[in-house]
Amino acid sequence: MTSQRTRARMIERLRAQGIADEVVLAAMSVVPRHIFVEEVLATRAYDDVALPINFGQTISSPFIVARMSELARAGSSVDKVLEIGSGCGYQTAVLAQLAREVYSIERVGPLLTRARARLRELRLGNIRLKHADGLLGLPECAPFDAIILTAATAHIPPLLLEQLAVGGRMILPKGNQKQSLCVIERNSDGYTEIILDEVKFVPMMSGIWKR
Repeated sequence: MTSQRTRARMIERLRAQGIADEVVLAAMSVVPRHIFVEEVLATRAYDDVALPINFGQTISSPFIVARMSELARAGSSVDKVLEIGSGCGYQTAVLAQLAREVYSIERVGPLLTRARARLRELRLGNIRLKHADGLLGLPECAPFDAIILTAATAHIPPLLLEQLAVGGRMILPKGNQKQSLCVIERNSDGYTEIILDEVKFVPMMSGIWKR
């Protein structure tokens, strides 16, 4: 269930679901999703479902990871990406195949420890992880060509908007009970917002948890 053949079936399903960026599909193909889920769930790792990763968090479905990655790329290469919510590290690993530098923030200390161990297995040298409040972003490393939020928020965090490069894109699930995937584009005149698919994510939380 964790073979390359299983991954190939996942890629064909993603194509059928409308993912057209071959660079994103190639990234999804090489990242072993099964190492990012609990061992008892490994046989479901390549199913198109979100799975629990403890601490009230989930690993997004392959389609959502591919969709957000495709929107962040927008058909061209990205230099520097900020991810808010490392979670288990799967989306981080996919982004590492697509960008020169990936910065990822996780507020839950134990999740970050696990993500760091799993990413170390893959020997990805272009990822920088930080235990911090994601709503604050990383102003010292800004601006970013793309910012991805992996948890839902009713309001777009203003500090993150400021850290988006001109010409950059922020991808986030927006809303409370009813959520939609949202793309914020920054241009020389300000920001534009595009509302896309209906989605379901865990809510964004502020602060940090060290336990």
